[in-house]
Amino acid sequence: MLLGLSLPAFTLVHVIISLIGIAAGLVVMFGLLASKPMPGLTAIFLLFTILTSATGFLFPFKELLPSHIIGIISLVLLAIACLALYGMKLAGIWRPVYIVTAMISLYFNVFVLVIQSFLKVPALAALAPAVPPAPPGGPVFAVVQGIVLVFFVVLTIGAWRRFKPMAFA
Repeated sequence: MLLGLSLPAFTLVHVIISLIGIAAGLVVMFGLLASKPMPGLTAIFLLFTILTSATGFLFPFKELLPSHIIGIISLVLLAIACLALYGMKLAGIWRPVYIVTAMISLYFNVFVLVIQSFLKVPALAALAPAVPPAPPGGPVFAVVQGIVLVFFVVLTIGAWRRFKPMAFA
């Protein structure tokens, strides 16, 4: 039992939280490209992305795993993003700091989504079989993760160049 839920129920809640964070984050990312701040959706993105990383630590584990390291890094990046956005109001250097930290956190969530998709979706698992406890591998998996990485690098650079908020409360 985790927070009064069975492990499958808790896993479902964790996945839903993650998908909300990813969906909101992608909309926020495209908003940054259009120089539209979207304060409400940004708050949802940051909150649900923080919750995704935090709830990941509630699953039973015996040793520190790569997913925990990604979660720790993501929480640190999200703390910096929140400071840049809400504490420093994106003034000066805090604008690109916010963009980079928020988008790397979003990338980490999508990175994990791709891994989990290859582990849980039978058609994808057949393309890149995993040998438990190792994550999926092979050329198809590497190409997909490479495309995701390039997508985020290009759009983060674009957001850095284009996002010039008048004011962000």
